[in-house]
Amino acid sequence: MEIYSIRKERQRENRVSEYERMSWEALRKSINGFMNKVNAINIKNTVPELFGENLIRGRGLFCRSIMNPIFTDVFAALVAVVNSKIPVIGDLLLRRLILQLNKPANKPQLLASLKFVAHLGNQQVVHDLIALQLLTVYREIPNDDSVEVAVSFVTECGSILQDLCPSGLYAIFERFRGILHEGEIDKRIQFLIENLFALRKDPDFAENEKKYEELKKKILGEESEKEGDADAESDEEEDEEKKEIKDESETNLINFRRTVYQTIMSSVDFEEAGHKLLKIKIEPGHAMELCIMLLECCSQERTFLRYYGYLGPRFCMIDKVYQENFDKCFVQQYSMVHRLETNKLHNVAKFFAHLLATDALPWHVLAYILLTEDDTTSSSRIFIKILFQELAEHLGIHLLNERLNDPIMQDSFESIFPKDNSKNTRFAINFFTSIGLGGITENLRVYSKNTSRLIMKKQKPVSLVPESESESSDSERDDHRRKKRRRTWGF
Repeated sequence: MEIYSIRKERQRENRVSEYERMSWEALRKSINGFMNKVNAINIKNTVPELFGENLIRGRGLFCRSIMNPIFTDVFAALVAVVNSKIPVIGDLLLRRLILQLNKPANKPQLLASLKFVAHLGNQQVVHDLIALQLLTVYREIPNDDSVEVAVSFVTECGSILQDLCPSGLYAIFERFRGILHEGEIDKRIQFLIENLFALRKDPDFAENEKKYEELKKKILGEESEKEGDADAESDEEEDEEKKEIKDESETNLINFRRTVYQTIMSSVDFEEAGHKLLKIKIEPGHAMELCIMLLECCSQERTFLRYYGYLGPRFCMIDKVYQENFDKCFVQQYSMVHRLETNKLHNVAKFFAHLLATDALPWHVLAYILLTEDDTTSSSRIFIKILFQELAEHLGIHLLNERLNDPIMQDSFESIFPKDNSKNTRFAINFFTSIGLGGITENLRVYSKNTSRLIMKKQKPVSLVPESESESSDSERDDHRRKKRRRTWGF
């Protein structure tokens, strides 16, 4: 009987444990289903259904399912409702998010976790001091990644911090201003900080404007204000005809450069970048700035990206104005190539090689290069080397040789293959041979050999004397020396 009762007890326990597993699996599926279907429209109907489940037992499942970076704002609102009734769930979720921030992770995952914390702060599930502590941690050692994370966090929850803790937010912005003044971070991060400052608004703007209007009336008086308005209206038409307002601060240009930079850096591929840049309203004279910004972004990269090599020709094919502007950029960059760092020099040379290889830039720009020992420096030789090696890689040595031997373009290539004197000719031949492109100097070698032969033929001997006459003259000189010796010794 005892054995039978023990067996029955074990069977009952197994059935209970199996039921618990089944109910746990059903609870997990139910919570995941609610998380998958909840959105800003149906959240009101989803909350009662969610409370129908045992959230205290499944609080871990709820936190794991809700830590999704896609619908952060909706999930934060859902957590705010659940936390108002079951605070232990909000506490568990925040602890897990903090633990996730302490673990080493990639930047997208870190940004997603911080965005969740920021939205929980907006719903006042997280105290404002926790948000300020997180910002303090990420700005202690400012680098590109930490500053970007801090800027993203302030962008998400800066409004609630302005209301709850304005002094703390003011200290954060002062630190951002100091980072901008130091100028040690990347330009892209600097633009992010500037945009954050632009989002910041004066909460008492209307009230302060009203107070100043009252102060202005006390200082200037109402009558003087009316007289000033009347005079302004009478002279307005004359001023519009005679004067034109000029933006000496170049604010429009700076905003245009910022827009171009952000568009280039945020686009996935060159097609998206080109499409977005063409939508920008380009004022007269700003086309050159677009070319300069494209070239600067390319030079700032650690290695050359074909993204820029495809984007540049796209603009040259659309409008000839960009082709002319890149022509000017080539002249400008080559004239100041000695000021460029090695990395920037490589990127700029490869960028122009892409433009030439795709015929986006006319080949007559090579006429600006004077390939002689006196007219080049070490930096300019490196630039020419990378330029032609990249051209050979894209076109092949055979096609490159055909392009350089085009009879129509020979006037533009005389500066690269000089024929003015033998010294410059030999220098050009030796230069291209040393960089592995001796095949493009075949015509120059033939010219050098023919020139040497012509010089040899034109040279005439100084004196050509027959052999017999030379022997007789030698014998006469010997007789004269012997006679002179005899006279000297008295013979």
